[in-house]
Amino acid sequence: MTARPWGEAGIEIRRARPSEQEAIRKMVRQMRLNPLALHWNRFLVASGGDGQLVALGQIKTHRDGSRELASIAVVPRFRGQGLARALIETLLRDVNPPVFLTCRSSLVPFYEQFGFRAASGKDLTPYFCRLRRVASLLSALFRRPEGMAILRRG
Repeated sequence: MTARPWGEAGIEIRRARPSEQEAIRKMVRQMRLNPLALHWNRFLVASGGDGQLVALGQIKTHRDGSRELASIAVVPRFRGQGLARALIETLLRDVNPPVFLTCRSSLVPFYEQFGFRAASGKDLTPYFCRLRRVASLLSALFRRPEGMAILRRG
């Protein structure tokens, strides 16, 4: 197995701790991700020897039972070292399909590496149908240059 630069830096991937709830919220806000449903017990985190969070991600379950890979974030100076990949692979290992995710359209090729594909209307659960409608409305209202994609794995 090849050595990972982040592994050499003493970074470990582990389950989040209750004391990290506020750090998780802060990092999600800084990365401008969806700030809803951020419960520490669903998160995997990557932390340095100093205890600082450098990456995180979660699988969240919605009221309709659908599961979503969400809140994937890596601190800029640790990007490009495989942390996001390691988090995603670990999170997906223990969850049965289907799993959804939402992302900016430009990130679709990245998530396709993990088996995610564009979700069509018939593939969407009630939660993601509502989300698609709201996202379309907001995109039109604020004239955002990049759209949101809804992907599904399995």
